[in-house]
Amino acid sequence: MMMLEKPFTEFAAELGSASPVPGGGGAAAAAGALGAALGSMVASLTAGKKKYAVYEEDIRRILKETERLRMEFIGLADADADGFRPLSEAYRLPKNTPEEIQYRNEVMEASLEKACEAPLAMMRAALETLDLLAELAEKGSTLAVSDAGAGAVMARACLQAASLNIYINTGMMQNRDMADQLNGQTDHMYEAGCAGADRILANVMRRIKK
Repeated sequence: MMMLEKPFTEFAAELGSASPVPGGGGAAAAAGALGAALGSMVASLTAGKKKYAVYEEDIRRILKETERLRMEFIGLADADADGFRPLSEAYRLPKNTPEEIQYRNEVMEASLEKACEAPLAMMRAALETLDLLAELAEKGSTLAVSDAGAGAVMARACLQAASLNIYINTGMMQNRDMADQLNGQTDHMYEAGCAGADRILANVMRRIKK
């Protein structure tokens, strides 16, 4: 069973345990899945309504995409755990001789880079989710516009939490060129995503706060 397919109480208990996984990456994926699911909710409540018929094609497209992203986030929770395990094992490698130290450093470097893959994918998926939620905040049912805003909050949380997992790994890398490259990608997505989430929230607040 995939991590996010477990009952929430079980997932939360595992998250709160001393086990290294799930951790921040699993929580980030869960937040992303919730953001995408809220997008699906808004789209579902809008689809087929005469009042929004002009947007029907867009809403159907958004519904399909938010469902795809929800499932992608669910898979990324497991991918993050799989990516972290080699790093966790690398920490335990012996470092008593120069040869052992060199081998450990090589394994650590490869493991640190691998551990960045799932969080980067989460950030990309969070950006996609935010783009769809921005559309829903404009085209979705006014009765569910607050849910589009809530989805943006969740997607932003995913984006920010995933970035922390990248930065902590790149901070330990000896290959600073690779670290800078990964940090650059993360910085760009972080800034774009947070700005996008802020715009969505401002739009939602304008529509609901009288």
